[in-house]
Parts: sequence; structure tokens; C-alpha cells
Amino acid sequence: MVAVIDYNMGNLASVRNALEKIGADSKVVSDPHEVKRFDRILLPGVGAFGDAMEHLRERGMDEAVREFAGSGKPMLGICLGMQLLFSKSREFGEHEGLGLIPGEVVPFDPNLFDTPHKIPHMGWNELFVQSETPIFAGLPRAFYLYFVHSYHAVTPDAYAIGRTWYGYEFVSAVQNGNIFGIQPHPEKSHDNGLKILKNFVEH
Repeated sequence: MVAVIDYNMGNLASVRNALEKIGADSKVVSDPHEVKRFDRILLPGVGAFGDAMEHLRERGMDEAVREFAGSGKPMLGICLGMQLLFSKSREFGEHEGLGLIPGEVVPFDPNLFDTPHKIPHMGWNELFVQSETPIFAGLPRAFYLYFVHSYHAVTPDAYAIGRTWYGYEFVSAVQNGNIFGIQPHPEKSHDNGLKILKNFVEH
């Protein structure tokens, strides 16, 4: 059973629909005391980092997620949910994250672009797999997923399991043991996205 974490910042319906398509049982969970009962948790997210962390703290969900991560059971952050896994973000100031993966979230830097690119990064783009990982099992070394974001993670190579090019190379998927994160939206990425979710649920 997968807990889809509700902290008033996620695209819960589309995530649950995607999980239903792959035959996974899921429940939207807003009570932090319930979280530990589940086999896996999925942390979605759309919006600003600072607001998201504030909502998590208000509900006591930040500590519930950290406790779950420490249990060794699998968890997956999607888009903003992936960014929340990091130590901090520089979106509209500096904000502390969940601290489950070393690194920070920064805005795309137009000064580093090889050619002019629009921000946000929106649409289909390739994810290049950097290392063997359960969530990419059965997928090619490079495949397309759907992205919508203006900020990206900076983290040591040891945690980067996927990279993407948009004006320059950035980290688009991460892993720290049982903790996974992907910047694109698997629930909007058709077969490739459903395969990632299926791998996560069956891992």
C-alpha cells in the first residue's frame, strides 16, 4: 500500500490515477501518525518550496516523512517533492528542506545556457540514466519524460542517478539508499512514467 502524502501542495488526483493504472493500492494521507503504517510513501508537489515546507511543518508531516525515511522503506519524491528531499532551497530566499539528500535547489542560471532557453523548463526532455537503480529497471539508458520547473537540484555525483540537458546539464533524478526523487512528472509521462511508478511500487 502506497501513502500519497497530502500537504495541500500536490497534484494528488493525477498521481492516484497513475497508481491506479498500474494496479497499485494507494491512499491519500494527511495525518502524520498514519504514515508509518504504509509500505511506501510518495511525496508529490507543485508550487513554491518555502510554502511546501511550511505546510509540511504545520501538519507535522515533515517529521513523519523523516521518520519513514529512516525506517528503510522506499519513498519517492516527484518534482517539488524531490526538491523537498534536499538540505535547502534558494527559491524566493533560502529555505530549509527535509535534509534527506545532501545538496540544494537553485534557479536555472541563464548565464550558463549554451543558447537562450525559456524558463520554466517545460515539456518533454530526455533523462540520461547515470547508474543502476531499481526505479529505472527495464528502461533504456536514455528516455523521455515530462518536465515543468524553474529550479533544479545540485548534489554530489554519488546521489545523481539521472541527468538532463536544458541549456546545461542538471541532476534530474536522485537516490540515497531507500530514498528516490525525480524532477519530471511520471504521472504525465505516459508509458515511461508509469514504468517508473511500477518499479517503485514493486521494488
